[in-house]
Amino acid sequence: MPVRVQTQDFDLGAEVAALRAGRPGVGAVAAFVGTVRDINDGAGVSAMELEHYPGMTEKALDDIVAEAGRRWQIIDALVIHRVGPLQPMDQIVLVAVLSAHRGEAFAACEFIMDYLKTAAPFWKKEHGAAGARWVDARESDDRALAKWGIASSNAGKPE
Repeated sequence: MPVRVQTQDFDLGAEVAALRAGRPGVGAVAAFVGTVRDINDGAGVSAMELEHYPGMTEKALDDIVAEAGRRWQIIDALVIHRVGPLQPMDQIVLVAVLSAHRGEAFAACEFIMDYLKTAAPFWKKEHGAAGARWVDARESDDRALAKWGIASSNAGKPE
């Protein structure tokens, strides 16, 4: 189950096609692509930076994808998360899940994404007219993760 943390953009169609290749048992593909918005919490966003801890981040993503595989009958999953400087409309994250049936694919995709929003070791800094600010997970994101029986770690931000 591939996990990649990278600075370069990704092609949704090419990534899903490569994941599905040679797998005739796939009956469902659920995918989510997150993008940079130009506004957050009512404030304009002109740029965003994503930071992570190499090695630690990939292990955390591998672990959550493996957990999704234990909870649902999935064939495979792919997580690509970008880091570094990003602009509004840039793609940030891709989660794609393959399974025989849509329910398993949808649930596993949502589970992985809920984890990424709150507990994965990424830190997001937004830039706008008022300057730069670190962005914390929202309470609604913590509640979304809690429904899966996982508490948010909401680890501290780098200095």
